Amino acid sequence: MENMEELKVENIVKIKQFLTDENLEGFREYFLDLHPYDQAKFFMEVEATHRMRIYSYLSPEEVAGIMEHIELEDAQIFFSEMDPRFASMIFAEMATDDAVDILNEMEKDKVVSFLTIMDVEEADEIKDLLHYEEKTAGSIMTTEYISVYKTQTVKDTMAQLKKDGPDAETIYYLYVIDDDKKLVGVLSLRDLIISDDETNIESIMNENVFNVSVAENQEDVAKMMRDYDFLAVPVVDFQRHLIGIITVDDILDVIDEEASEDYSKLAGISDVDRPDTNPFIAAKKRLPWLIILLFLGMLTASLIGQFEETLSKVTILSIFIPLIGGMAGNTGTQALAVAVRGLATGEYEEDGKLKLILREAGTGLITGTVCGIIIAIVIFLWQHNLYLGLLVGLSIMTTLVIATLAGSLIPLVMYRMKIDPAVASGPFITTINDIISVLIYFGLATTFMNLLL
Repeated sequence: MENMEELKVENIVKIKQFLTDENLEGFREYFLDLHPYDQAKFFMEVEATHRMRIYSYLSPEEVAGIMEHIELEDAQIFFSEMDPRFASMIFAEMATDDAVDILNEMEKDKVVSFLTIMDVEEADEIKDLLHYEEKTAGSIMTTEYISVYKTQTVKDTMAQLKKDGPDAETIYYLYVIDDDKKLVGVLSLRDLIISDDETNIESIMNENVFNVSVAENQEDVAKMMRDYDFLAVPVVDFQRHLIGIITVDDILDVIDEEASEDYSKLAGISDVDRPDTNPFIAAKKRLPWLIILLFLGMLTASLIGQFEETLSKVTILSIFIPLIGGMAGNTGTQALAVAVRGLATGEYEEDGKLKLILREAGTGLITGTVCGIIIAIVIFLWQHNLYLGLLVGLSIMTTLVIATLAGSLIPLVMYRMKIDPAVASGPFITTINDIISVLIYFGLATTFMNLLL
């Protein structure tokens, strides 16, 4: 493995030198020997002048293979720097769904320009997919699939497969349609190969075919394909006409995209910042949540101000405010992560949600009790004040129970309200639990003031 890695690094050094020396033959020999993923990594790392040389050294089909392994935001930048005619030829060579993904990232006038230059038939295929709403099955499906009529024979189907197979995204499954082009079944390549030539497709197809609506959310499609281990799933319109398929490679991209999106929301930002993101753009994404949290923080400060008399009489209480607030925020965020993950993966049905709440309540009670006892003992040994230790210990125990419940309940409530539970972000839960912890801590301190004096 190590020798292979060293060889790859050595070859990449040679490829860079071939580009510098304008050695076309040497570049093509070594570069095309790399895996498309490694080609894409190399392509992204070289400077613009070298990229322009690569465009002239490779065919549109070869560049298309590279672009299919590049992040969408980067790909649309690279297409913008190409000659428009060459770029349109690359789009024509790409899988339709991949081309659509990149075009969706571009400005509309550029999209129109590329489609105008392209061959009419290829442009029409892309246009058909461009009008579907983002994050739906229609937006990620491909029209490069093989469908067969149920009245065909195995022999006719094998001939069709040899003819159309090279242009299809996958041939492991053939989708069976009737005369109205409605989906009626699915046939595996294995069943096709082992059947007699004159066998009718209808007699060997599987009628129990899973499918998704063109308007279905891409996250729901990803869950279904993950649960059933599908390599591909057909997409139908409201009349069950077959209009496309979604393949597993597109679903992997969806899972990655959704995970990044949920992570962003948990962090309280609208999108994960890229290393090269403009500081002003990054600030614009983060400011809305930060401003909301700023006002919530002011509410916490004003609550502390309401207990000014308590603090003035027992000033040592102020020492433990960050401790209690921090513990509440930490345990609330832990519970939030468990709840959001469970909802995102579909692990919790109605009874599962109740079990989650009960489990988190029990977890909060146990962790709160243990932490409360520990801190009570530490404060007693440190300050020699039993009542102060009991107050802080009881505050932490109560706070951790409520904070844990809040961390699990808030995303469940949002889910019930048809709001993405990931927007119940970590910073939001932390700030809410700060308010709860202050109320509990100073409420108990004020109640048992006489014992502390």
